[in-house]
Amino acid sequence: MTTCAASVSRVGNCSGGELGINRIRYLWSRWKMPFLGQDWRSPGWSWIKTEDGWKRFEYFSHKLGDNINELSLEELDNDKENVYVGDVCEVAAKKRKKDFFNNNTKSQFLFQERWIYVQKESTRERHGYCTLGEAFNRLDFSSAIQDVRRFNYVVRLLQLIAKSQLTSLSGAAQKNYFNVLEKIVRKVLDDHQNPRLVKTLLNDLSSTLCILIREVGKSVLIGNINIWVCRLETILNWQQQLNNLQIPKQVSNGMTLSDLPLHMQNNILYKFSDACDIISLGQATPTLQMLSEDRRLWKNLCQFHFAEKQFCRHLILSEKGHVDWKLMFFTLQKYYPQKEQYGDTLQFCKHCSILFWKDSGHPCTANDPDSCLTPVSPQHFIDLFKF
Repeated sequence: MTTCAASVSRVGNCSGGELGINRIRYLWSRWKMPFLGQDWRSPGWSWIKTEDGWKRFEYFSHKLGDNINELSLEELDNDKENVYVGDVCEVAAKKRKKDFFNNNTKSQFLFQERWIYVQKESTRERHGYCTLGEAFNRLDFSSAIQDVRRFNYVVRLLQLIAKSQLTSLSGAAQKNYFNVLEKIVRKVLDDHQNPRLVKTLLNDLSSTLCILIREVGKSVLIGNINIWVCRLETILNWQQQLNNLQIPKQVSNGMTLSDLPLHMQNNILYKFSDACDIISLGQATPTLQMLSEDRRLWKNLCQFHFAEKQFCRHLILSEKGHVDWKLMFFTLQKYYPQKEQYGDTLQFCKHCSILFWKDSGHPCTANDPDSCLTPVSPQHFIDLFKF
């Protein structure tokens, strides 16, 4: 052991570093000293649970072949010389691994749990904090868009992220964001539902990307500028496809909306909470056009979205002296946010500080878990990760 230390000391004191780091590794291997790796602060191996028990999981392969295979511990013991490769091979291996994951943009981040612990500060038990990008990766929004109750919720969340939080996402979260966005666009092009909602999302996202690209250098962008330009071109292409979308006319031999009695058609209109949907439905038939102009319908819509104090500040009267509720609605929405309605939302457990989809559940320790749940709106979701 003394001879080993003295030899390494002489190597370190050589002028100009003639032997270099590779020679030091070689000398240590000859004396059968344990090789700890490039960084002794490494967190260690990652393990995954399988049917046969726990197995070690490796993100990269130690070989340079085209296929990324797992290297077992026995192969590592039998081929110790491959561990002490030269700097050239080491750099080439790292570059190959980096290129593989950079090109694999369609990769999804799958987790067994569909909930996440929202941590805002470091504690003795938990270090670090939870970020918006980590939550976006963990909560499985790709499957949520297939549920008609959650589709509007996810689209609205992506729209809010596009407006203010896009640059705060990590590189992996950005890839996941655009992968989910692509699935949303493909879904709309296939089933012809909610095109107006997705058009609004793409318009806001394209405006944000134009500002980021034009003012590059003033804000921190993760990734090469060419990647962001390519993303903008893709969004413009999606916008063109949605603008050219032709919804085929459905031929049905059964009863249609126009065949319903007048009071039933009027009740259907009263169930709408979106003014644009009411106007679009009113363009279908002359009867629906008449019903969509009803003053009581627009009064009910104003009372649903806005408070009475807001009415008094922006009171608009018609020529006959009556309140023009339709004009009031479009005036009020310029100054105040509308009430949002979703079929299903994320849930936050105040007892466990866990964010989750309700059907997936979470390991709650409260005596009455249902009393600790709070629905999370898209804006509240973003506010949870503002520190």
